[in-house]
Amino acid sequence: MIDTASLEDVLLDGATEVFASMICMPLEKATDPETRSDEMVFLATITFTGDLEGCFGIACGQECVRAITAGMLCMEPGTQPSEAEAIDAIGEVANMIMGGVKTRVQHEITNIEISIPSVICGRQLQSRLSDNMSQILIPVTVGQQHRAELSLLYRNHRN
Repeated sequence: MIDTASLEDVLLDGATEVFASMICMPLEKATDPETRSDEMVFLATITFTGDLEGCFGIACGQECVRAITAGMLCMEPGTQPSEAEAIDAIGEVANMIMGGVKTRVQHEITNIEISIPSVICGRQLQSRLSDNMSQILIPVTVGQQHRAELSLLYRNHRN
């Protein structure tokens, strides 16, 4: 079975690929954890079931999600995406990253189904662990100036 360290690498590799190919922005693991603020945050999540079950999430502030949206939609510099465009974009980013994770682990985890993305906006959003779940949190830098957090809550159901 795939271990936590391997899943962290898979998640970071998948996210890095999505950001490089679909958004044209670099994404790198941050060396220092982000301090929580009272800023409005967008949180896109996707649940998954099967031999591995849990939830993937990407959380970032308004400026970060605007930059991601502008990159995804090839917007002219200075153009502000609408909130609806930002919600669609961050949801699709979560979908692509989780799809990449599924593809990368399919040789070890053959039974995994993913949901459609869900996006919420709020302040001080946090994921909570359920019984027997493990958590991976990866603070990242997007485009060298924005911060985001990738999270994976999971439980192994395979014998």
